[in-house]
Amino acid sequence: MDVFVNFKDLFLSVWEKGILGINFYEILIGIGIFLLFLIFRGIISKLIIKKLEIISKRTTNKLDDTFVSSLIGPARFLPIVLGFFFASYYMTFENDTREFVNNINRTLITILIFWVIHQIVEPVSYVLSGLGKILTRELISWIVKSIKILIFILGAAAVLELWGIKIGPIIAGLGLFGVAVALGAQDLFKNLISGILVLVEKRFKMGDWILVEGIIEGIVEKIGFRSTTIRKFDKSLAIIPNFQFAENAVINVSQTTNWLISWTINLQYDTTIDQLKKIRNEIESHINISDDFNKSIGVAVRIDKFADSSIDMYVRCFTNSESWNNWLEVKENLALAIKQIVEKNGAAFAFPSQSIYVEKK
Repeated sequence: MDVFVNFKDLFLSVWEKGILGINFYEILIGIGIFLLFLIFRGIISKLIIKKLEIISKRTTNKLDDTFVSSLIGPARFLPIVLGFFFASYYMTFENDTREFVNNINRTLITILIFWVIHQIVEPVSYVLSGLGKILTRELISWIVKSIKILIFILGAAAVLELWGIKIGPIIAGLGLFGVAVALGAQDLFKNLISGILVLVEKRFKMGDWILVEGIIEGIVEKIGFRSTTIRKFDKSLAIIPNFQFAENAVINVSQTTNWLISWTINLQYDTTIDQLKKIRNEIESHINISDDFNKSIGVAVRIDKFADSSIDMYVRCFTNSESWNNWLEVKENLALAIKQIVEKNGAAFAFPSQSIYVEKK
């Protein structure tokens, strides 16, 4: 019987002392409180968040949709923070252990606060999108990413400070490391600065057809910090460093509203002066009366020069086309009209030829 009595006394002693001075009764109650908040977390996910998502989808404004979806993570994390706080508050800790647990609570609350701020940045970007005339969509995306990175760094610094880790020496060390990296990564920073200039100056945006002579031609798919992704017309993907767009002339074909037609028409040398004048006047008249051409910029149809095997007539005009396909259609119609005018006036197009004279002796 003494053995059982000793075992009971030992069991009660262990039960009262528990772990780190906390008896098992308090531990079980603390675990129960924490599990209760975990159940509440499930209720938040299935009922409250789902209800808010349904309400936000009923509106035409995307701001509330983004706001609700961005706060899903912090909302699910909140019951964990509250559960750990109330569970630890109920338990009786020794001084050293209490300070450690308080630091955990401060850390969880700090993470929650910075997480909420980090997530709110995304809905704010919709407000900035109203400044489309000042900031491009890509530049707004860069600003949002930079702010998110800054918030993450500040949050990490705050957590480190809570645990007594001084961030001053770390920042100083990173500064020296950054100088060394900067010296070895000049191209990276050159591309980064070039990318910012591209966005600020609005040289092009995603979806634009651009041409950099001798380098690339295609559709812009993504503008990154270091490089820009271009989808070429053969569907291959090209990654171009951003400095190429800062150091070379970039033609934004998508922004073209007046497409150029510049032709040289070669007529035979036996074409008379009257034929040349009639052909010139009729071509110019055809362009001027057509709605396909922009006459305000200027139309030029003139006899240009006497070439080796032809009399050259120069035609220069601009179309009102808003797309490449329409420009091709207008060019085709003009080519057919010119051929009809030339043939109607009894003239013919020249082709490269040589005359051989044989001297009789």
